[in-house]
Amino acid sequence: MAGKKYREAASKIDRDNKYTLAEAIKLVVENKVAKFDETVELAVRLNVDPRQADQNVRGTVVLPHGTGRSVRVLVLAKGEKEREAKEAGADFVGGEELIKKIQEENWLDFDRVIATPDIMGLVGRIGKILGPRGLMPNPKVGTVTFDVAKAVSEVKAGKVDYRVDKAGVIHAPVGKISFGPQKLIENASAVLAAIVRSKPASAKGNYVQSVALSSTMGPGVKIDTGEARTLAAAA
Repeated sequence: MAGKKYREAASKIDRDNKYTLAEAIKLVVENKVAKFDETVELAVRLNVDPRQADQNVRGTVVLPHGTGRSVRVLVLAKGEKEREAKEAGADFVGGEELIKKIQEENWLDFDRVIATPDIMGLVGRIGKILGPRGLMPNPKVGTVTFDVAKAVSEVKAGKVDYRVDKAGVIHAPVGKISFGPQKLIENASAVLAAIVRSKPASAKGNYVQSVALSSTMGPGVKIDTGEARTLAAAA
């Protein structure tokens, strides 16, 4: 059944055409395939070489309308910072005892990890567990900080990390089908703007090579890169 729905959705999309962002989002929303509330994702191919350290594009952006999903936040901290994290709405807060739980029980009932700099020496023990899952705290994306209250608030509000993969592509969620076109346009524009601002100084030529939009189960829709760059500049 899903295969039939996918084919029907794909038949309404001209694979050779590059749509405006508004047109692409309209097509994705109107041609949803699954019964559940699918996530809408951008795929942006960049003209960079991720093997070069100075072209390994990564960053964060707080989506204007959030991600549409509840994020379970773990904060690893000591003393007063534990209290601040709890007051900010962190789901799990602790220090060495939670690091030990992750290490010994492979406990992973969380989606994001924030840590204070003074505990990172201990966090290193679980790097092999957190790293491959994209959960390791990193100062470059604001998850290693003493300002835990701000970090927790941003994640809960819809902060998204993005990073170019080995193929030179960034995949980033921009919300749920149920958001409707306008909120998805604003979220997608914010992501595109952040990626454009992250352009490495060493990147040559046309930085954004292609942009596509899709839902979790639906076909991809190509977006005009010129319009994408214009929207990014205006966001």
